Amino acid sequence: MVTVNGNTKLLGIFGDPVAHSLSPAMQNAALSVAGINAVYLPFHVHPEQLKSAVESIRTLNLVGVNVTVPHKVTILPFLDRIDSDAALIGAVNTVVNYNGILTGFNTDAPGFLASLRHDLQFDPQGKKAVLLGAGGACRAALTALARHGVAEILIANRTKQKAEILAEEMLLHFPTIRFTASGLVESDLADFLSHADLLVNTSSIGLAGESFPAFILKRMQADAVVYDMVYARESTSLLKSARQRGLNSADGRGMLVAQGEAAFLKWFGVPPSKGVMGSEVI
Repeated sequence: MVTVNGNTKLLGIFGDPVAHSLSPAMQNAALSVAGINAVYLPFHVHPEQLKSAVESIRTLNLVGVNVTVPHKVTILPFLDRIDSDAALIGAVNTVVNYNGILTGFNTDAPGFLASLRHDLQFDPQGKKAVLLGAGGACRAALTALARHGVAEILIANRTKQKAEILAEEMLLHFPTIRFTASGLVESDLADFLSHADLLVNTSSIGLAGESFPAFILKRMQADAVVYDMVYARESTSLLKSARQRGLNSADGRGMLVAQGEAAFLKWFGVPPSKGVMGSEVI
C-alpha cells in the first residue's frame, strides 16, 4: 500500500456510474508492485459536470485519468489534443496530463488486439472477421484489425444502415481492406460466416442474458475463433454456445486488462508488471 505524503501523485477514472469499475483495483495493484508513489481513485462524474472535471485534471495536477461510459465521446471537445487513432475511433478512454496539456488516447484498440493474441493466439493478418454491432466498441475493434492487416471485415448490426455508414467511413481510411455491412439476418450473413476466421461481439448483447440468433455460430467453420467483449461472472450465451461447438473463445476480461496496461504505459512510460492487473479480475 502507498503511504500518502506530499509527493503522492493522483490518477483516476471518470464515469457515471463508476463504483462497479475494476480499474482502481487493477491500477493500484500495478502502482504498488512498481513502487510508484501514486493513488488511483474512482470519480463519479455526471454528464453536466464533465467539463469542470476535465479542468480539474489540470488544476489538481493529476497524472491522468481513464474515461468510461458515458463520457468517452463527449470528453473530446474538452481536451487539448487527440491521438490519431482516438480521433478515428471517435472516443477517448485515457487522458494524459503533459504539463497541463491534456491529450486523449484510446487504449481499447490495442487492448483488444493484445487480448486476441494472448487469449486466442489469433493474428488478424490476412484474415476475415465478422463484427456484431456498430457502436464505439466496434470502431475500436475495426481500427485495431485494420491497422494489423485484416483482409475483410463484415459489420453486422440490427440496424443495417448504421453498419453501412460505418463501413463506408472506414473504407475511406483503409482503402485496401474490403468492408461490407449487413443486418442480423441469415440471408445476409450466411455465406460470409462460413468463411470467417473471427467473430467478435462488440455490442452489449449478452450482458443481461440476451442471445444472438442461433444460426450465427452454426455457420462458423470449425477452426474459427469467437471473442465477446462483454464480460460477466458467468459466460454469455454466445460464449457458452461457442464452447459447446468446440470453438476457441474468450470474453472481454483480457481486453480490460490489456487496455489498463496500455494506459499505465502512457502515464508512466514503463509497462506494469505482467500479470498484476490480470490477477485483480479473475
